[in-house]
Amino acid sequence: MGHAETAFEPAHVAVLTVSDTRTEHNDTSGQYLAESLQEAGHKLADKKIVIDDVYQIRAVVSQWIADEKVQAVLITGGTGFTSRDNTPEALIPLFDKQVEGFGEIFRMVSYQEIGTSTIQSRAVAGMANKTVIFAMPGSTGACRTGWMKIIKEQLDASHRPCNFMPHLGK
Repeated sequence: MGHAETAFEPAHVAVLTVSDTRTEHNDTSGQYLAESLQEAGHKLADKKIVIDDVYQIRAVVSQWIADEKVQAVLITGGTGFTSRDNTPEALIPLFDKQVEGFGEIFRMVSYQEIGTSTIQSRAVAGMANKTVIFAMPGSTGACRTGWMKIIKEQLDASHRPCNFMPHLGK
């Protein structure tokens, strides 16, 4: 049983940087994600920076989850172990379903790049209201790994055997 060929369709993707110190001028990770998704043919729906606060993260992500125009959210930052790293705690209650495989694969791929330090990554992903949400560490290298090795293919309707595009809102 073969799969019918599906053409690439652009997704509307929002980018969130979680940081107490980054601004539009020095947010290399958020800028990398915004540029990369657009180079791949997707549309940048919105881009914001919030401090690492559970409620501010939830407020922005909840707004995007409720917005019919946003199909995917890419988040950088707040996934470590310091007292100010709150991204997973902010996101997990919002998920309808968690995508456990994202964190697992992210750490597996990252291990090849940074060795055992990858155990300190709490990268998470989930689905909420037909919106897929990926949260990665704050380094530009981690965002490059997440985008190039996992997310880019999963936001491409032509990627086989499966991808997230059929599950996203229109």
